[in-house]
Amino acid sequence: MISPLRPRNLGAGRSQRGNPAKPPHIPKSQRHETKKSRDQRSMSDMVSETAERLFSAPRTDDGEGGLSQAFWAQISDAGLPLGLLDESAGGFGLTAREALSIARIAAAHAAKAPAAETMLANWILANAGLDLAEGPATIAFGLTLGKDLKLSGELQRVPWGRDAASIVLLTQDRKVIHLSGGWECRHGLNLADEPRDDLIVDCTLRPGRAADANFDPKTYLALCAMLRVASISGAAQAALGLTVTYANDRVQFGKPIGKNQAIQQNLAIMATQVAAACAAADMVAAAFPPHAANEAIFQTIAAAAKLRAGEAAGICASIAHQVHGAIGFTHEYQLHPLTKRLWSWRDEFGSENHWAEEIADAFFSEGDVTPWDFLTRQD
Repeated sequence: MISPLRPRNLGAGRSQRGNPAKPPHIPKSQRHETKKSRDQRSMSDMVSETAERLFSAPRTDDGEGGLSQAFWAQISDAGLPLGLLDESAGGFGLTAREALSIARIAAAHAAKAPAAETMLANWILANAGLDLAEGPATIAFGLTLGKDLKLSGELQRVPWGRDAASIVLLTQDRKVIHLSGGWECRHGLNLADEPRDDLIVDCTLRPGRAADANFDPKTYLALCAMLRVASISGAAQAALGLTVTYANDRVQFGKPIGKNQAIQQNLAIMATQVAAACAAADMVAAAFPPHAANEAIFQTIAAAAKLRAGEAAGICASIAHQVHGAIGFTHEYQLHPLTKRLWSWRDEFGSENHWAEEIADAFFSEGDVTPWDFLTRQD
């Protein structure tokens, strides 16, 4: 009699004798790393979901050109201003890319709050060994610390200056200063009606409010540019979503305008620009934090990212309004708060011309090196 055929492979979970197979052995160190990465993903998702819920909620209490204190209380209670900090400093232990998603989400909803500025301000303070901000914070460049800790002068176009409880001042004599008072404010706005105020400073610092800067001034400017790259990518993505939806919904001559080849071509161009801006944001986030050994590399990466994101901002805003027509400029429609921010942010913390010159200066200072070697060495 012929015996019945037996399958050689009885499938996953069974040994050759039909008994349950033992699970593969994973070393303790790898099990710990797996759990840690799983916990980190969970925390990252939780932070992103919290930011999405906060920034997407309809708001009727925005101050005229300023910050709603009730809105800020919600942001602060969620811990978002500590997003860039390690767990040991009170943060979530997120990667820079995960933390900067807070800035992207806020920008995508045109949120009127200095969440991104406060995140970076707290990171700079922690890095310098100074106390963290107790409220909304912003960053400014300029002035020189005088004798007896005297500080006086004018800071121009400071983001959210009127609403800031703390200002991280990066002085010309390479100091990091934590200001929590001692200035008068002259109100100003950018194109998107975000506060950009001139501050007249005249105060004497308390002990423990200043420290030597750990980085070159250009590195601090590059860090601020990193914020704007993340925000540009978020606003550009949101503008693309609105534009694609409108093109599919708006019917003209018996069909959606999105069926026209010319509009499809423009939408494809816009999508590639959004992808470039997001890649630029990811690139500079991957280089964070800068260290003494790679400051120049971080500066060049941030310069390239801000230059490319600024270029994308202009193209995306232009195509979005071309597709929408007049409705894109109406007060009630969501598009113009996004495009006005794109136009404003592309010039803040260094325009495209500024960062192009920085890249050129860095290249020519290297001496005998080819452009390809210079660029590929920035990884």
